[in-house]
Amino acid sequence: MTQISYVTQETFEEMQKELQKMKAVDRLAVSKAIAEAREKGDLKENAEYDAAKEAQGILEAKIKQLEGTIANSKIVDASTLDTSRVSILTHVTVTNMNTKKQITYQIVSEKEADLKLRKISASSPVGSGLLGKVVGEVAEIQAPAGLLKFRVEKISV
Repeated sequence: MTQISYVTQETFEEMQKELQKMKAVDRLAVSKAIAEAREKGDLKENAEYDAAKEAQGILEAKIKQLEGTIANSKIVDASTLDTSRVSILTHVTVTNMNTKKQITYQIVSEKEADLKLRKISASSPVGSGLLGKVVGEVAEIQAPAGLLKFRVEKISV
């Protein structure tokens, strides 16, 4: 079963650029490294050749993974979002019921998640626990740190 990644148009374009760079630039660099290592003689005892072949394998795996992510991506337009419930790309202001502190998160795909920017993945414990909640509802989330309770205060785009 493939997992759909919900991404913004910007992130989708960044992934396509990254894939293009891997195919056009990085593959060429790895090929040159393999060719140079081959010229140095016996391949059985050539550490440079082994390292270059390993780098090639890693690069090809990354390309395949990124191609899969792009193929299974769904672009979400923020202007069409329903803010009556927490969903992907919405900003949600919550109150931690234990500490009484408020914080605002944006629910995003794994590819876009960045805790410093308060963007949390929809597949993370907190992100998945908040999905579908409405204003005033309390989300009880089992996290590695224990049971967390967040009350949804506001949902916006």
